Amino acid sequence: MKVGVVQMTSTEDVERNLACAERCVGQAAEDGARVVVLPECFAYLGPEDGKLALAEALPGGDPILERMQALARARGVDLVLGGFWERGASPGKVKNACVHLDAGGAVKAVYRKIHLFDVDLPDGTRLVESDTVEAGSDVVVTDTPFGRLWLSVCYDLRFPELYRRLVDGGAIALAIPAAFTLTTGKDHWHVLLRARAIEAQCYVLAAAQTGHHFGRRYSYGHALVVDPWGTVLAEHGEGEGAVVARLDPDAVARVRRALPSLAHRRLG
Repeated sequence: MKVGVVQMTSTEDVERNLACAERCVGQAAEDGARVVVLPECFAYLGPEDGKLALAEALPGGDPILERMQALARARGVDLVLGGFWERGASPGKVKNACVHLDAGGAVKAVYRKIHLFDVDLPDGTRLVESDTVEAGSDVVVTDTPFGRLWLSVCYDLRFPELYRRLVDGGAIALAIPAAFTLTTGKDHWHVLLRARAIEAQCYVLAAAQTGHHFGRRYSYGHALVVDPWGTVLAEHGEGEGAVVARLDPDAVARVRRALPSLAHRRLG
């Protein structure tokens, strides 16, 4: 089965972002993908007050969600909305949600980002996600046409204990949509994604943001698909678009038989 990961340069222009998402998902579908992952912040990546204004309820029927549901139906794909701004429980707060839509547009699963990105980077960029985002607490595995998919978002990538829990959930692939900063991405993106694939013995589907968004916010790009042995099967590089790779559930079983590290765990 073929899967696709999308790469975008989202800004505060929501209409432009959604049109790009539609174009890239269409490209992946035409290349044979049956599951397509969009990056974090796909609908909006701009000043903080903007995401508060456009946040929508889940699983309600607001315009951004409805448009993505229509896209899933039109293209006949399961669509993972890598970072959807969901209305928060408190004023001035949203949730960073990873939403799985099936090919009929129904909401199948919602994961809320657990690890929030609060950092001062060496290049002077300061990002404090917790100022406007409510952290989630629950791990989520969802059923797709190829099998079970583990949902996560961006900064979660740095916490391997989260992904090791997938074994008990039966996942064979990890969705890791991101808006990884240029500063950290150039040194850590490939290393961390390949490490998660190797230690979890799963495919990794990593949609990405790339380029300049606003102010000092730049993303690294390089959307990619990694196999359970840690081999990069497809990579986009820079610019907007999508790449597609073939996912074989039997390959997961073969790797786990050949190198049974998951069965040898002693500490959980």
